Parts: sequence; structure tokens; C-alpha cells
Amino acid sequence: MSAETPAAVPGQFTRRRLQFRAWRGSRPFWAGLFVLLGGFPIMYFPYAHLQFGHLTLAMSTTAGAGSLIIGVLLVVLGISLWFQKHVRVFAGVAAILLSLVSIPVANFGGFVVGFLLAMVGGALAVAWAPGTPPQPETPTATAPSAAGAPETAPLLDKGLGAVGESNDLSGSSPANGANGRHSAG
Repeated sequence: MSAETPAAVPGQFTRRRLQFRAWRGSRPFWAGLFVLLGGFPIMYFPYAHLQFGHLTLAMSTTAGAGSLIIGVLLVVLGISLWFQKHVRVFAGVAAILLSLVSIPVANFGGFVVGFLLAMVGGALAVAWAPGTPPQPETPTATAPSAAGAPETAPLLDKGLGAVGESNDLSGSSPANGANGRHSAG
């Protein structure tokens, strides 16, 4: 490549990837994904018939309907975290409670996998806070105003007194060379 080579125009894939990154950054995406993924093992294992060679392991229990309801609710909460970010605290607390209820109801919370995923996702949803967009910096005027506004007054050093002496009375300031080694305290 030479210096005269024009910059490549971003393609459709790059543009979509950047759009997805911006969408993902504006909501509790990972919390919703963990809650959504936590719902699948909780609702799958009570209805599954696992095959180990010629051995069939059926996990059907009397709480099959309860585990189906818990799993579907977790999937719905995960999707709502993606598309309705203002319900993040409610959805996070509900996901935590549903994952706790899934331990006795749904085969130890989908063999602990669904329980852990939903619990981590609920905690992430409660902890997520929307970021503030960066504010553009406004240039400040260098000339003082005629009225003597407080924002144009020079700032005083908070560590110095009126004469320029240090206010540190502990004797451990590195400015006076002691660093606290010679204090009797």
C-alpha cells in the first residue's frame, strides 16, 4: 500500500456490525442473553429423554408444568431486557427469584446450569446502568469579563495558606522530607 491508496469504504457487514455494537451498548445485552439462555435448560430437562447408549434417562417429573412456566418466563424476561431496558430492575429481580424457585421445581434448576445462567443474568440486569453520552467540550473564553465573574477568577491552591506555607500539620508530607518516619505518633 502506498500513501495515495484511498481508504476502504466500510462494507455492509462492517456497517451492520457497528450498528449492532451501538445497539448492544445501549441496553443490558449480556444480562438478557444470560437470562434467556438460563431459561432453556430449565424448561428442556423435565421433558427430555436422554440416551446413553441403550440406556434411556427420562427426567419427567410432576413439576414439568412448573418448570415449563419458569423457563418460558425467563426467556420472556431475557427478551424484555433487550427491547425494554427501562424494566431492567424488575426483570433482574424476577429472574433471580425465578432461578431460585427453579431449584426445587425444575430438576435442580436445569441441573444447575440454567440456575447459574439466570442468576448471573439477573444480577447483571440489576447492576446495569445506562451510560451518559460524552458531552462536547465548550471552549472557554480566556479574557476576563468586565464584571469579574467568579468563573473567571484564578483558583487558589488548596494546600497552601495565605503566606504560601503548607497546611499539613502531620509532619508526614513529602514536601518537608519527613514522610512520617520521624514522627513519634
